[in-house]
Amino acid sequence: MLKSMTGFGSGRARVGDEEVSVEARSLNHKFCEVKVRLPRELSALEPALVKQVKDRLARGSVEILVRRQAATVSGNVPTVDVALAREYARAFKEVAEALGQPAEIAWSQVSNQPGVIRLEEKGVDVESATQATQTALQQALAALETMRNTEGESIHADLDARMKLIEGWSQEVARLAPRAVSDYQQRLTDRVAELARGVAVDPQRLAQEVALFAERTDIAEEVTRLATHLEQFRLLMASPEPVGRRMDFLVQEMHREVNTTGSKSQHAEISARVVSMKAEVERIREQVQNVE
Repeated sequence: MLKSMTGFGSGRARVGDEEVSVEARSLNHKFCEVKVRLPRELSALEPALVKQVKDRLARGSVEILVRRQAATVSGNVPTVDVALAREYARAFKEVAEALGQPAEIAWSQVSNQPGVIRLEEKGVDVESATQATQTALQQALAALETMRNTEGESIHADLDARMKLIEGWSQEVARLAPRAVSDYQQRLTDRVAELARGVAVDPQRLAQEVALFAERTDIAEEVTRLATHLEQFRLLMASPEPVGRRMDFLVQEMHREVNTTGSKSQHAEISARVVSMKAEVERIREQVQNVE
């Protein structure tokens, strides 16, 4: 079954206090290229996430966007600067002694001083965040692959229809080829008779010219090779493996055979079918660019 290289998927997971969401997008690319956008505090996870993607996808330009959810990130927690609190307590005691007052220090006096208690952003639990990110990424990749598979089915149906058109036109070209030679023989005979004006014409010479024409315009090999390429292409379409690159090569070979057929033929009906085949091969080439 063919797979497309374009798609989208998302996932979300929570482990402990860490909640992470992941979005995965993929576009066409000759190889598998992965770009990961992570929060600064999770940047160390990038190599592992890239490997996780490449273990599942063979081709495509893949962008991974990881977010720590705001509900877990923005919660600030109070932090106590114990050393600063001791210094304030010492200072209050010194002032009381200097003024001859009792050194009775309430804890609220110390805690209310600037910098003793401050709100700080809660630190990331790296282990929990790692587990949540990997789980969310697996979910996103699964959804991405589902979309790529669905689009791949559409591509498969389109390619199958275009292959049938090419096969039909190729068979017509094979049937028309002998007529092209007989039509040339008739045109040549009529032309020579017109120019000779009653002078006897060597039939052997005419036969030789017709034979040379038949040899120059013989497209049997091209038709046979095209049929072979089409058969190989169908086998690739049924393969469970990534086949996009091999398909691209086969399309180039198809284009070569169709071009050669067109350059050899001097028959209008054959030329018309060659033009149609070229158009379909080009459409197949465009579709193959999106196959994994």
